[in-house]
Amino acid sequence: MKLIRFGSLGEEKPGIITDAGMFDVSAFGEDYGERFFETNGLVRLTEWWAANSNNCPKIAEGTRLGSCVARPSKIICIGLNYADHAKETNAAIPKEPIVFFKSTSSLVGPNDNLVIPRNSVKTDWEVELAVVIGKKASYVEEKDALQYVAGYSLHNDYSEREFQIERGGQWVKGKSCDTFAPLGPWMATQDEIENIDNLRLWLTVNGKKMQDGNTSNFIFKIPFVISYLSQFMTLLPGDVISTGTPAGVGLGFNPPVYLKAGDVVELGIDGLGTSKQTAVAWKQ
Repeated sequence: MKLIRFGSLGEEKPGIITDAGMFDVSAFGEDYGERFFETNGLVRLTEWWAANSNNCPKIAEGTRLGSCVARPSKIICIGLNYADHAKETNAAIPKEPIVFFKSTSSLVGPNDNLVIPRNSVKTDWEVELAVVIGKKASYVEEKDALQYVAGYSLHNDYSEREFQIERGGQWVKGKSCDTFAPLGPWMATQDEIENIDNLRLWLTVNGKKMQDGNTSNFIFKIPFVISYLSQFMTLLPGDVISTGTPAGVGLGFNPPVYLKAGDVVELGIDGLGTSKQTAVAWKQ
């Protein structure tokens, strides 16, 4: 199953996408948030859809898509999880996962504009595979970790490198600006993805290929990451874990390349669709 949320910002409704198109499942009566996942929502929705699909209206093409999950309790990110990305940024290969957070207020739809923050000169891109947690996880064994996954999604972990690196070394400041977490277009349940450790992910800026990687190159694979994080914090249903980016970020070029108003960023992952953001200048 592929879950979408659609409609104007702040008023999104639940939907699903199938080979026949996008369908409004508002009549199911629940948004895709913590409570939905916590109460076996995926199973309940599957059963409801089997009985009610003929009565669900189609969503018109061109309708805005929101984040594919409602605002989670946490957006947890893993830094430098691809060896080629660590190398391009002159960083050592981490011995344990590097963990940081993005503010949940940075979450937006997959095709919403990227707002370059006020005073920003180093806004950068990062295509990433996101994991959505399906049930409460604490002190999880690695062998059991995938039992706690609801599904996967495409994420662009936008970063303001000056805020991140030069303003006290606290990554969260460079990761949490408004519009810095476009998520979607959909969340695909685990059965939709044949091999999570062999997915191509790519990103272009103004049509030029910048990133072209594969999840087979993870330093820390998803079961380990989930188990690791669960030793330090309780993961709640609907939480998002963004698993790192391959080489090709703007910071890695010599000289570095950063986004400016008018730039168009497109990205995708096998089985998880594509998204597109146009950079715009911050306005009062």
